[in-house]
Amino acid sequence: MSNAIEITPDQTLAELAVTRAGASRVFHRHGLDFCCGGQIALSDACQRHSLDPQQMITEIVKEERADDTFERWDEQALDLLVDHILTRFHDAHRQELPRLLEMARKVESVHADKASCPKGLAAFLEHVAGELEQHMQKEEQILFPMIKAGRGAMAAMPVQVMEQEHRDHGKNLAKLRSLAHDYQPPAEACNTWRALYLGLDELEAEVMQHIHLENNILFPRALRS
Repeated sequence: MSNAIEITPDQTLAELAVTRAGASRVFHRHGLDFCCGGQIALSDACQRHSLDPQQMITEIVKEERADDTFERWDEQALDLLVDHILTRFHDAHRQELPRLLEMARKVESVHADKASCPKGLAAFLEHVAGELEQHMQKEEQILFPMIKAGRGAMAAMPVQVMEQEHRDHGKNLAKLRSLAHDYQPPAEACNTWRALYLGLDELEAEVMQHIHLENNILFPRALRS
């Protein structure tokens, strides 16, 4: 997919993640927060992380050329966006987290004697899974029905709660990454250990994309509806 409109460094991370295929993958690769912290210009974000804005733009364009599945959810009906979030993220998180938790417990049990073992990871991942499940249930039972019923403009309070919980999820993701040594497996890591770190890295990207769609597209549009 190509886009004739030129990317500029003064565009925000959120805007680019919404409108440019692959931008969110590039931002995740470089540790840039495009979901809760997405209202910052690309140039400012790069300055904070000692990155070259033009190199980032080059990477986004390269990703964009290779992506033929990108969906402009800012141009789709709210009902369709809600359904997409439910199937693409809520259902997927519920399928993936038990698998990751099982692997984390196995790694800590088998490799507890190693200094490189991610001690405490399984317990914290279980906490994260519980927090995420409660959050998704609130969306499914309260906020999403309001939006689908056309009462999004009355949902300011539930949206505020969800956005605060999104910030908490962001902190949890950062702690998971820290407990797992930045998802860099040591030389002695077994296949389960390596698969766990790969899966957690992918989970982080998925949760960030999930939050991005809600914070930067669904919530603002619902509140204006």
